[in-house]
Amino acid sequence: MANYYDDNEDLRFYVERSIDWERLVELTEYKYRAADGFTNASEAVDFYRSILEMVGDFSANQIATLAQEIDRQHPRLENGRVEFPPVLEDIFERIRQLELHGMCLPRELGGVNCPFVVFMLSMELLARAEVSVAAHVGFHGGMALVMLILSILEGTTEFDTDSARIKSTRFGEAIGEIISGKAWGSMDITEPGAGSDMAALRTRGEQDAEGNWYVTGQKIFITSGHAKYHFVIARTEKPAGDDAFAGLKGLSLFLVPTRTGDGRGERVPQVRFDALEEKLGHHGSATVAASFDRAPAHLIGRRGDGFKLMLLLMNSARVGVGFESLGICEAAWRMAKAYAAERGSMGKTIDRHEMIADYLDEMRTDIQGIRAVCVDSACHEETAHKLDILLNLIPPETEAERRGSQAEIERHRRASRRLTPLVKYLAAEKAVEMSRRCVQIHGGYGYSIEYGAEKLLRDAMVLPIYEGTSQIQALMAMKDNLTGILKRPGAFLRAAAGANVRRWFGNSRRHRRVAGLQTKVNATLRFLLTRLAIKKLSETRTFSIRRWMRLSGQWDPKKDFALALLHAERLTRMLADVAVCETLLAQAERFPERGEVLDRYLERAEPRCRFLRSEITGTGKRLLDLLATAESDEQSTSR
Repeated sequence: MANYYDDNEDLRFYVERSIDWERLVELTEYKYRAADGFTNASEAVDFYRSILEMVGDFSANQIATLAQEIDRQHPRLENGRVEFPPVLEDIFERIRQLELHGMCLPRELGGVNCPFVVFMLSMELLARAEVSVAAHVGFHGGMALVMLILSILEGTTEFDTDSARIKSTRFGEAIGEIISGKAWGSMDITEPGAGSDMAALRTRGEQDAEGNWYVTGQKIFITSGHAKYHFVIARTEKPAGDDAFAGLKGLSLFLVPTRTGDGRGERVPQVRFDALEEKLGHHGSATVAASFDRAPAHLIGRRGDGFKLMLLLMNSARVGVGFESLGICEAAWRMAKAYAAERGSMGKTIDRHEMIADYLDEMRTDIQGIRAVCVDSACHEETAHKLDILLNLIPPETEAERRGSQAEIERHRRASRRLTPLVKYLAAEKAVEMSRRCVQIHGGYGYSIEYGAEKLLRDAMVLPIYEGTSQIQALMAMKDNLTGILKRPGAFLRAAAGANVRRWFGNSRRHRRVAGLQTKVNATLRFLLTRLAIKKLSETRTFSIRRWMRLSGQWDPKKDFALALLHAERLTRMLADVAVCETLLAQAERFPERGEVLDRYLERAEPRCRFLRSEITGTGKRLLDLLATAESDEQSTSR
């Protein structure tokens, strides 16, 4: 029988050799204080491996075999309720019986207490079989975990340090329902006319004289939006000023149950499901529009912190999309490779034709690169969260230990913030590219529904859109890099100088090649800032990178960063290539056999980055001049 874990050597490398399980297990097991927990990492990893083997078997033999049927039988909206076809109901029941919904929740709440990265790897296995099923499962365990994290952060979780167990948590009842498979949660963000522009959200959160909160408004494009528990971001404060982004400070986060009690034992509907979207793909996932009319709500954290808390939710969700995308990439590559190995043409199978062989080799290489940064990102995100939680639940005995923990948290947060948009961007874009290539390799058969290649492409198309578009990820990566340099120019100069030295005198040819990529990115960042500084400095010939410090606080990314905004995606592709190569180089230093993976990736990344740098430094002026002229004409007309 097939098994999507056993047949994936690259994925098994991370579970069996690469991931720092000692640290993750220590944090997951509350530093081995719980009486019912594992006592060492080896025991825990054996358990994690058995779960992944189980999910790999279930995905290959029970979900993948029904993928075409799932694609044909869509959920329906009937009398205000979302009804799933029998094939999906049966799969969801099997998932509930396997207890996958509580995979990364603590044992004392009914979960099995696996690390987040194990949950993410299981999402890849499920997505390889059927990505809409993976997405729906992700909104069970993922939303329950978010409930717990938010409760801990706001101080509404009580922990017994002696037994290392959670005694109570604010959303314990909801978490229990989700773990049991009786309910799930959703993130309700998008509104008509306000997609990526969260500052334009109009849904309102209002408080009555008794302190009760109510939410009114409409949300659309909600994945698994027929949920019982809705995380809703709504406006509670008026925007301060005319700044287009000022509205972000007036948002708050709420948990809104679909139904509430009326005091007489009856459950009263509080959320109306308006529509169920008919989509290009992801047919096994319900995408819902919902309306709230003074729906009773629970404020999470403090009013006005909604945007900050929503980013916390979305960071983990974006890492999840990276693993979903990885599952589609893996499916597309394997489907294309299997077909090409059987399809004869001109005296040989087409996998031996040079162009097709090149396609397949690039797909394999990209998958290994994507998985490297996905796992790295998930580990950093998880470690930062768990260290933060333990810092509050089990305070260090000395101030020196506290400072050490805080420094470690900040290091992991920085790494997670850097990698998350790159993971979401690279994995989602490559999922579309690889599924498109799979269709092409199949030729006319790929365009038919017989082989399933066209289904992969339809399913992949949403990945660069939801949980923040690829363009939003690119803008985030660009802004973080440029503003980071503006805030800490000295650190950038030292890092750039170090990369330049390694480029010529690195310990090995691989070190020198990776440093060469880093140098290209650093030079590109410096070029962009030099061009942007023209508007701020009187004469470019006197420009010095250290003078940026005197410009601190004078930069407006929305007005001054036009060239960088234009080239944000090109810069993000370069940043992603560097992140992949840095991760693979670190692997090669620990595991020499991984050097071959790095070599293959560098072979493609080096010319790609040269081309992207050439585009950034050599194009854009004409278009920016046109845009500036159009804006000037519009302003003149309005006056």
